[in-house]
Amino acid sequence: MNDWLGWLQWPAMVVSVVAAFLVGSTVAGRRKAGFWVFLFSNLLWIAWGLPAQAYALVCLQVALGVMNIRGMRKNEKEQRKEEGGGSPGARAGVRSG
Repeated sequence: MNDWLGWLQWPAMVVSVVAAFLVGSTVAGRRKAGFWVFLFSNLLWIAWGLPAQAYALVCLQVALGVMNIRGMRKNEKEQRKEEGGGSPGARAGVRSG
């Protein structure tokens, strides 16, 4: 394996740790950035794993990337729901009860 490829695992690891830190934030913007950073780390791991013939790692990164995209979509849907008041009646100013 090329020397530069061997070293690629270290930036991939650092990016993964930074992404986990960001996703764990209470600030919505940092969490959103964390999702994107995680996707970048998935690409770095795949770039390292294919030439290293670490196919289980590559499959794991693809699966984690898909779950990450799913999480981003769910997070965005929840954010829109919170910004809109949560229910059609709440957005229209109708009180229940």
